[in-house]
Amino acid sequence: MNDYMLAILGMSLATQIPRILPAFLSRKAISNKYISRFLASIPLAALGTLVVPGVFTVGGSFYIGLSGGLLSLVLAYKGISVMYNIILSSLFVSALIYFQ
Repeated sequence: MNDYMLAILGMSLATQIPRILPAFLSRKAISNKYISRFLASIPLAALGTLVVPGVFTVGGSFYIGLSGGLLSLVLAYKGISVMYNIILSSLFVSALIYFQ
């Protein structure tokens, strides 16, 4: 197994174990709001771990990735849907790489 597969397997286990463990340990729904919020934020943390390093290495330049990430943050703050955000940010970064 190569390093990428081990990394994917490790991240998968780190994401799923805290979510699956309470289901096996208790038969009733989780009523504690802090635990529920923690379990709901695990996929976001894993996604951030995967996305953030790629943002800063895209196009071979730190500034291209940073500008694309900042555009994405501004679009998200303005309430643009996730799909439009992804499309517009990708087009922006592609244009920066093309005209570099």
